[in-house]
Amino acid sequence: MKKSELPQDNGALTSLTKEVCYVKNDEGKYETELSTGWDAKKVALEEAWKEIERRRIDAHHRVKSGEVSPIVYFMEVKLMDLTVLAGYTNFYKWQIKQHCKPSVFVRLSDAKLNKYAAAFEISVDELKQFK
Repeated sequence: MKKSELPQDNGALTSLTKEVCYVKNDEGKYETELSTGWDAKKVALEEAWKEIERRRIDAHHRVKSGEVSPIVYFMEVKLMDLTVLAGYTNFYKWQIKQHCKPSVFVRLSDAKLNKYAAAFEISVDELKQFK
């Protein structure tokens, strides 16, 4: 793509960041140039954030209905999956799956809850008294 053709469409991240792209200059040599983005990328990012919000709301309802423990909600809020959370807590993924069950969660020790709270950057009370 030529330098003059580089998209500069404003998006949700325009004020925060720019993307480095390789473009051809007038002499036909590649160089880097900053782009604020383009519409297709903007639409994709907006859809991704809508899906993340939908998953967060769904997790909130599932915790409130007693279907899952608050761990599921905070995993969604912090954009974590089992592998990432296992890395932060040093629990095995199968253990985290068990801890996601409300009946198991209520019996977790303070030491285990502290690991989750640290990973989610919240207090143990916030984790236990989910609102």
